[in-house]
Amino acid sequence: MTREVTSEVTLEPFGTRLRRAMDERGPLCVGIDPHAALLDSWGLADDIAGLERFTYTVVEALAGTVAVFKPQAAFFERFGSRGVAVLERATADLRTAGGLVVMDAKRGDIGSTMAAYAEAFLRPGAPLFSDALTVSPYLGYGSLKPAVDLARASGAGLFVLALTSNPEGAEVQRAVRADDPERRTIGATMLAHLAEENAGETPMGSFGAVVGATLGDLSAFDLGINGPLLAPGIGAQGATPADLPKVFGAAVGNVVPNVSRAVLKEGPDAGALRGAAERYANEIREAVGG
Repeated sequence: MTREVTSEVTLEPFGTRLRRAMDERGPLCVGIDPHAALLDSWGLADDIAGLERFTYTVVEALAGTVAVFKPQAAFFERFGSRGVAVLERATADLRTAGGLVVMDAKRGDIGSTMAAYAEAFLRPGAPLFSDALTVSPYLGYGSLKPAVDLARASGAGLFVLALTSNPEGAEVQRAVRADDPERRTIGATMLAHLAEENAGETPMGSFGAVVGATLGDLSAFDLGINGPLLAPGIGAQGATPADLPKVFGAAVGNVVPNVSRAVLKEGPDAGALRGAAERYANEIREAVGG
């Protein structure tokens, strides 16, 4: 049975909180991806002690200045319950310091299973309660309804995989729907659903899309969903802040650019981590005119 969202935890809508955080701290999302090679580059072992040192160093260095953080859940889950405990503490500490947490778990299922995934990350009071969650709509957009409903009730948000930067994504996301009179692609269909979720919301809605910053000109797609566009690919994957206006056009003001390795490689020195994050935030602000 799905738990009810308690009235004692009432957040402003995620879109409102995200806009304020980006305006105040700069339009940057830092990924927290403690994979083995990165731990090794820090001189850390690929074990729970290394995971803790890495994660808490990033949190302590950046939690008070960066707008958004995107922990990749898989890199914590691979250590079992102790790794998940590190993720729980990091999520709580980031949010306490004023950062917004987008949990990158890419959950997707149907019915009660999707509802359970939603409860794990979007129910206030849950150990991994996050400001937003990445979700996969490829069991049909309607399969996300439990997550949409709980996010809306709790003041959280979603980022739906729409136009991802991995080459394999095109075979699904750019496929044309044979049953659609408008002959839209699957990716365009997801964007249209999100525009409906965000209709009338100010300063922007809470239901966003994941759209790769490495995809080049996306003028064929209507990115005006009145919601945030989480844009991975800047830094190690080859995209630069200067690319953002060309890729996102008029929607660039709602882009949440994600940088992971290009910031994290500067550790374990806390000052170097802060310096890299500040440089990217300033470059992105200049590029998007914010």
